[in-house]
Amino acid sequence: MKNFQPNFSHIYIERNAMDYPLAQIALSKFPKAKFVEIEHYKDIFNRPKQHFQIQKSSMKLILAKKTAPFLYPASEMIQEYETPNVFYTTPILNCLYNCDYCFLQGMYPSGNLVIFVNENDFFKSIQEKLKNLENPLKPLVIPISYNTDLMAMENIIPITSNWIKFVRELDNLKIEIRTKSALFSSIENISPPKNVILSWTLSPLEICEKYERTAPPVHRRINSMKSAIEKGWLVRLCIDPVLLIDRWEDKYNRFITDLFREIDGKKLVDITLGVFRMNKDYFNRIRKRESRSDIYYDNYIIENGTVTPPIELRTHAMETLKKHILTIHPKMRILIWE
Repeated sequence: MKNFQPNFSHIYIERNAMDYPLAQIALSKFPKAKFVEIEHYKDIFNRPKQHFQIQKSSMKLILAKKTAPFLYPASEMIQEYETPNVFYTTPILNCLYNCDYCFLQGMYPSGNLVIFVNENDFFKSIQEKLKNLENPLKPLVIPISYNTDLMAMENIIPITSNWIKFVRELDNLKIEIRTKSALFSSIENISPPKNVILSWTLSPLEICEKYERTAPPVHRRINSMKSAIEKGWLVRLCIDPVLLIDRWEDKYNRFITDLFREIDGKKLVDITLGVFRMNKDYFNRIRKRESRSDIYYDNYIIENGTVTPPIELRTHAMETLKKHILTIHPKMRILIWE
């Protein structure tokens, strides 16, 4: 068995990123780490012949200064947000977790994490975008943890709380912070703004144990979600991706029934549902690396450059789960990627 060093045993830092407060916070958390100055994060992150999965066993931290652009048009993989003004941003590249179905392992050449420490430049970019919206009558919506899990990193670096403080007073802006973490406690003392949605991704136990092994157990996520609801936060439930495994209907329906015995569904903002889908290039890259997960050997189709189950299967899945949810909470707002 190979002996891996602990996560963040090495921290690479761009010379022009050294003096930022976030960089100093990150460095202070790992006093025993080996610090290496670099010119540009891509010299480390984009090196050829890296092995994503081996690196995930001993992740290194890269601290960098991001340059424009800071906002990107939303991917078609994201659920409908009922506004044309949807962009995502990338305060961190890569995730502390390593779920089997995650597109990041096909998107990035490296399993290491990049933290962009110049957060004020992100904030200025958003302030400028608010002045130039395609439809100013609709809000600007920004998922800020699309390529990472920000809340999972909050005990290392306070990016989640900093973003919450930034957006609190901004009109016509909403941010979504999606997570699988059990770390709501890291922000629970912050007064909940009305333009921040905390979104928890939950899955049946069988899915968590097989495909989400590095994320917190589902019961801990549920407890964190319950605490957020009780504290008055806007909370979204994400059941996404729905994996069409053997007896998926029974497993997901039972999971949903049990979940609503624990949380008050009437206090949710909404629920998002979606089946497995991935950019075909990312998918093929993962398969080429000989992924051991059976997810990558199922029967899929390619539709508009996206690998996904055939339309009849995904439509049936979404309608089945939607119907089950509505039998429990008839007025529930449900957003679906089909």
